[in-house]
Amino acid sequence: MKKGIIVLIVVAVVALGIFMWVKGTYNGLVTKQEGVELAWSQVENVYQRRADLVPNLVATVKGYAAHEKETLEGVVSARVKATQMSIDPTKLDEAQMKKFQEAQGELGNAIGRLLMITENYPELKANENFLQLQAQLEGTENRITVERQKFNETAKGYNTEVRKFPANIIAGMFGFERKPYFEAKEGADVAPKVEF
Repeated sequence: MKKGIIVLIVVAVVALGIFMWVKGTYNGLVTKQEGVELAWSQVENVYQRRADLVPNLVATVKGYAAHEKETLEGVVSARVKATQMSIDPTKLDEAQMKKFQEAQGELGNAIGRLLMITENYPELKANENFLQLQAQLEGTENRITVERQKFNETAKGYNTEVRKFPANIIAGMFGFERKPYFEAKEGADVAPKVEF
């Protein structure tokens, strides 16, 4: 009878230990997944801030460079495309990340072209509204870089946990999958050639 009770106690302790391990691992993965989703929300937040600055920037430039219609329309079109691109962070995968980056890249390129044409308009470059918008846009671009880096760091922590043994067993059982990273644009590793 004593042996039966001892065996039962040992089995109960082992079962409790396994339960506590599964619970701790699962809750840790949930916490890290929530961190990734929070970081993604911050990335979208700063991209939205950039998109919100675009109409004011376009309106300011339009007053000085009305004949640059194609460039202005390109910026507006890229903004629309970028703001329509929304990703559910729980379903974030490589393909969606690539589409998101492409849409945001198009908007960034369009803004760059818009800022380049301002070089032809000295009175625009001296306009206080334009200068403030340009400063806000530069600050926002810096924020985007910071938030993308934070997202990548958070995703790395999550991805590492999902892949580590024995947590990968729990991750596989409950459907925790790797999250993609922001990556540099193709050709970003090559320095641009500057000629004077």
